[in-house]
Amino acid sequence: MLTLLKKRRSIRKYKNQEVETEKINQLLQGALLAPSSRSLDPWEFIVVTDKQLLQQLARAKQAGSSFLKQAPLAIVVLANPQVCDVWIEDTSIATILIQLVAESLGLGSCWIQIRERKHSEDMSSEEYVRRVLNIPEEMKVEAIVSIGYPAETKAPRREEELKYHKVFINGYPKPYDFQK
Repeated sequence: MLTLLKKRRSIRKYKNQEVETEKINQLLQGALLAPSSRSLDPWEFIVVTDKQLLQQLARAKQAGSSFLKQAPLAIVVLANPQVCDVWIEDTSIATILIQLVAESLGLGSCWIQIRERKHSEDMSSEEYVRRVLNIPEEMKVEAIVSIGYPAETKAPRREEELKYHKVFINGYPKPYDFQK
């Protein structure tokens, strides 16, 4: 699992190759297996493969979403906050599981944050995505995950780069000793 985590990088360039239905199904199964507080499962997912919709979603944010127009697949992660008070945490867990399953399948992915971001001066990214995909008002949009076959290569993270100084034992600020 650590090898998978080191290898997973944010991929923003994709080959012009569709993601097979079997792989989409596995991505969704991974999301549906995500743990959630009190097993309330407030999350829901919208699979987007339509090129026109992907083009529209690529304009969801003022910056940081344009690469979505090249992706063959996006999964929009949303939740009903009336179901669970920690829907943000629950959707975040599901989102990273989608990314880890994608990596395990040889796919690249990138998290596009939507909640608390701006589409324009007078519209939030969340409202924009809600309008594009006809999402009911009571639903909150956390993120969009772009997914596809990578058209770029990024080196895995190296163990030497890990911020070991941010780990403590039995309280703050006693550093944890990774050598024991």
